[in-house]
Amino acid sequence: MNIKLTRPIVFFDIEATGLTIGKDHIVEISLIKIFPDEHREIYTQRINPGMHIPEEATAIHGITDADVADKPLFKDVARKIADMIQGSDLGGFNSNRFDIPMLADEFMANGFDDVDLRKSSFVDVQNIFHKKEQRTLTAAYKFYCDKDLVDAHGALADTAATVDVFVAQLDRYGDLPKDVKGLADFSTMTRNVDYAGRFVYDERGVEVFNFGKHKGKPVEMVLRNEPGYYDWMMQSDFSRDTKRILTAIRVRMGNIRPQQGTPRY
Repeated sequence: MNIKLTRPIVFFDIEATGLTIGKDHIVEISLIKIFPDEHREIYTQRINPGMHIPEEATAIHGITDADVADKPLFKDVARKIADMIQGSDLGGFNSNRFDIPMLADEFMANGFDDVDLRKSSFVDVQNIFHKKEQRTLTAAYKFYCDKDLVDAHGALADTAATVDVFVAQLDRYGDLPKDVKGLADFSTMTRNVDYAGRFVYDERGVEVFNFGKHKGKPVEMVLRNEPGYYDWMMQSDFSRDTKRILTAIRVRMGNIRPQQGTPRY
């Protein structure tokens, strides 16, 4: 590959019961670990999410409740996944917005608080693609590799296609950074505070909301002027990491006691 790797990089893809971080769960994960000498290790595992897989999710990835009934729970494979990504950088397609926050939330939900994905640089191949060509993974695979993506939305097929697209991007764009940190910076659209990007840093380095009616407003200002918003977020379907960051900001403000009642927003 036309890149200097100083440590391994793990590309991965997740299929899940849905798209809501903090509510939905992983049903399949595939990881391809590329070492500095370019040899690879592959790990693919279907996972019992402990909940019904909605039909609309099955329509996308083809995985049913019956397919995962006898598969391990996430907690049973979490340590193997953690060991595989330890000391590595992370890459994927739309991974900054979905796969990384989903994986982080699963680790937290199952008590693996020692796993800190923020020690890795995140290379989002979709963001590189969107900045360069504005396409989807299937189109990217066709554009860069001149191949049709067979078994799209299968974790291994999508992960392998992502690696192929990444290699082709490095060959095609000579002005791309040749190190993972530089690629991580290039493929980042926002400076996320939490994994899911519900809070981002503005140009001053201040945490601001990145969604809803308060988008662009400093988190501290909103919590100070509308304290009930904290309770609403803590009781809604936001990821555990988002809630942890929100609580940390509130504690930093010296306003620890939760407000009573759940306002309607």
